[in-house]
Amino acid sequence: MKFLKIITLFFAFLLGVYTVNAQSETCSDFKIKHFSKRNPEMQKKYKEKASFQYDIKYHRLEFFFPNIDNQYINGAITSYFIPVSSGFNEISFDLTDNMQVDSVLFHQNKLTVFTLTNDELTINLETTIPENVLDSITVFYQGVPDAGGLGSFKQSMHNGNPIIWTLSEPYGAKDWWPCKQSLDDKIDSIDVYVTNPEAYKAASNGLLLSETVDNGMKTAHWKHRHSIAAYLIAIAVTNYVSYSDFVTLTTGENVEVLNYIFPEDLSYAQANTPNVLDVIQLYSDLFIPYPFADEKYGHAEFGWGGGMEHQTMSFMAGFSHHLMAHELAHQWFGDFVTCGSWHDIWLNEGFATYLDGMTHEHNLNDDGVSFDDWKQDNINTIVSQPDGSVYVDDTTSINRIFSGRLSYDKGAMVLHMLRKYVGDTDFFGGITNYLNDLGNGYARTSDLKSHLETTYGNSLTEFFNDWYYGEGYPIYDIYYSQNQNKNVTVTINQTQSHNSVGFFNMKIPVKFEGIDKDTTIWFDNNTNGEQYMFNLNFNVTAAQFDPNNDIISSGSTTLKIDTFDKTNKVFVLPNPARNKITITFLEKINPDKIVIYSNIGSIAKTFSKNKQSSYKFEFDISDLPAGMYYVSFYEEGKQISKKFVKN
Repeated sequence: MKFLKIITLFFAFLLGVYTVNAQSETCSDFKIKHFSKRNPEMQKKYKEKASFQYDIKYHRLEFFFPNIDNQYINGAITSYFIPVSSGFNEISFDLTDNMQVDSVLFHQNKLTVFTLTNDELTINLETTIPENVLDSITVFYQGVPDAGGLGSFKQSMHNGNPIIWTLSEPYGAKDWWPCKQSLDDKIDSIDVYVTNPEAYKAASNGLLLSETVDNGMKTAHWKHRHSIAAYLIAIAVTNYVSYSDFVTLTTGENVEVLNYIFPEDLSYAQANTPNVLDVIQLYSDLFIPYPFADEKYGHAEFGWGGGMEHQTMSFMAGFSHHLMAHELAHQWFGDFVTCGSWHDIWLNEGFATYLDGMTHEHNLNDDGVSFDDWKQDNINTIVSQPDGSVYVDDTTSINRIFSGRLSYDKGAMVLHMLRKYVGDTDFFGGITNYLNDLGNGYARTSDLKSHLETTYGNSLTEFFNDWYYGEGYPIYDIYYSQNQNKNVTVTINQTQSHNSVGFFNMKIPVKFEGIDKDTTIWFDNNTNGEQYMFNLNFNVTAAQFDPNNDIISSGSTTLKIDTFDKTNKVFVLPNPARNKITITFLEKINPDKIVIYSNIGSIAKTFSKNKQSSYKFEFDISDLPAGMYYVSFYEEGKQISKKFVKN
């Protein structure tokens, strides 16, 4: 590809210093704050506005900082593009109104007709570019990016030293350079040139090709030859010290992990960053080899809490196992394959959270937390409220998009339950195909679903309707009994924490224990009151629902059932009944629970425990639909049921 020769223009700079104190936050908390002033609905314009009907192919980004004590940028952005519609005679870029556009160069000529309003730079090309023909344009600009609040371009301090850093997810790139921030058009490749005082180093995406010094100014040239979303392009400049760790993948590829670290944190970083090497190997073995192995992976320390998964170089506030594992996972899920809508943010954050969890499964964590405990911690967060879906129903709510409870934790556990539902072979095979087929592009949840269905060989529509679109979680009441021949009968009843789901279809585990034996059986549970019968070659002394915390649930119970004394006869009058029924026993009982079930096993009514023993129990059934029912009494692990008909 032939590139235009660009002459970078430098302009006067405004003075001023804005500093923030670094602090530690979760990825979710950090992104909620950072995304606070963005408008997710802006994606519509990329499909509707004629001046955005182009395919962006390449950017050459040139940034000049005569000093880094000021929140000020001077840049020249060259963009190569291909129109995808006819009559293309003007082009638009996202750029905030507070930036100053000095000139536009097109076909070696300066264009004079352009406007910057409503955060859009629209340029009259003074000619019509044919459809599917490659062309280029250069925008020269300067200004103070996003000067207030938690901006996408930040000047701050660390240990008395200045730093400039960027963080653009999801729509912040326009704060500091003219770009196209759609979620359906990745940039094929970029070159980044950062010029700053010689004492400082600049971090960015891809490979560092050169650092040259001229008259006290240093220019770093970074080259990235993989598709990239605009929000994943980043720079950071300060008095970094750098060093590299290396890992050799099982494929034989040698991956450099390049670390740009504050001098005051060098010892801490050197003690911790090597811990990410085994995690790179793990993710590469589970899915596909690290997708940017021909360039690098890296960390750049920056001036705020949390972390951000910039492609090939995550920006980090610290180097804990959790943060490094999470941000690394995004290189596969979020960078290589990027969610194509903020409705589907779990494809980024749910996967990154789950992969972090899998380091606990493979004993690569350093916090002493087992995988089972990690899952339980996630479940506890999820069920702390009775509602909420993984699917983001309101993309105008920043708290909802980056909800730690739903997009992160529930997204991760839904992935884990998918794995249990389809099995490891089909799960990892489907995810690998998803990465191979959609890598370097964008994906929606429907893409993930179809790839898993292909390997599994069955529809997953009901699963996704219940667990991805549906809100809340199930509560299980499991009853089991075993006769003298060791035949076991299990009945599984379910209630739901939210009325958006009538029944959660799932394969659920129950562990049966004997004196010196135990076994865990997974039940494919598709209807309420479903009953299963099987034989175990030992006497069951206890049973436990979900022994390894694999299912999102809360308040579930497992109860062994015997029968009441058969001499205690039971009478139901009247039967059939219209408004009330009376249950009479020959001997007093004091039930722990009384439940009326429909003829398909769903719970129709539940009555609270009686305070005293009694012979007689009366129930109002006037609100029940006509049909056949069973009333069950539970007392100290025993059960008796009677059938009646409601007219």
